[in-house]
Amino acid sequence: MTRVTLTLFVRYSVKCEYRTDEFFELCDCRKHFRWRAANGEQHRRAAGTRSWAEVEDVKRDLEDQLSGKATPVESVTTLLSGAVALFIQDKRVQGIGESAMAKYIRERGRLVTHCAKRRVLVLRGLTRDVLTGYAVTWAETYPSSQTRVIVKARLRSFLQYCYEAQWLERIPALPKIAVDEPPTMPLTEVEVAKLLAASNTDHERALVLLMRWTGLAVGDSLKLPRNAIQFVPAIGKWRVQTSRQKKGTHVEGVVPDFVAGALAALPGDGQWSFWDGKSDIVNTWARRRIPRFDRARSSRGFRALYRGR
Repeated sequence: MTRVTLTLFVRYSVKCEYRTDEFFELCDCRKHFRWRAANGEQHRRAAGTRSWAEVEDVKRDLEDQLSGKATPVESVTTLLSGAVALFIQDKRVQGIGESAMAKYIRERGRLVTHCAKRRVLVLRGLTRDVLTGYAVTWAETYPSSQTRVIVKARLRSFLQYCYEAQWLERIPALPKIAVDEPPTMPLTEVEVAKLLAASNTDHERALVLLMRWTGLAVGDSLKLPRNAIQFVPAIGKWRVQTSRQKKGTHVEGVVPDFVAGALAALPGDGQWSFWDGKSDIVNTWARRRIPRFDRARSSRGFRALYRGR
């Protein structure tokens, strides 16, 4: 098997007196690696340290990882950071909402940082003990056990992506997480009735009905196009078809006539029932209307409409 050899070099600051010597060892400028993969492609990577002695140790570790027993390096995807970058691109292609994208970017960045501190720079280094050590840090970062379960699911989706791309030979096991908080259940019919009674406008009432009968989150409901709900003559009912903004998953189901009627009765003939296509309507509702709903006659509030579904 071909041994991958890394070259160390220095990226000097403009004020460094040694900047004419690419390989000077004693200055405090940033150290980097470069190497050529088996397919001839050249790669560069920051060493993560300014110490030449430390970077020598990192160099040996990375050479061992890149020259391991698995398939020789062919592309940047064998590096953890490269795989993460492509995973994020894949999520963008799927049309994942910006809020969810920010979480994927933040969490995968934390994974790369955690692994870099342990000199794990390639995907093959994602062993069970490394991932378990990473999961240990979640208790402080994510106090809620329910949040940690969601973070685990997003991490597993990244590992699944790498496995399906044949960058990993198997998906490493992740530690189990005990949920110590009761789940938020959907509102009862009585609680929904209280929210409808607390609605001051036709828009508020139509939104409550839409969320109640579709299970859509508030952002998906507020930005739902009018043509997403259509009458289907074959079944004699109204059907909603859309995709969740955060996850990109398809949503389809039947809604009662009075829900479709409440939406159709809203003024305007634009593309959306609630939105103008430009304003930050979700943030506006979150600031001005939802808090009032949460203080309304329901004991648990507006947000529970779409949780637990």
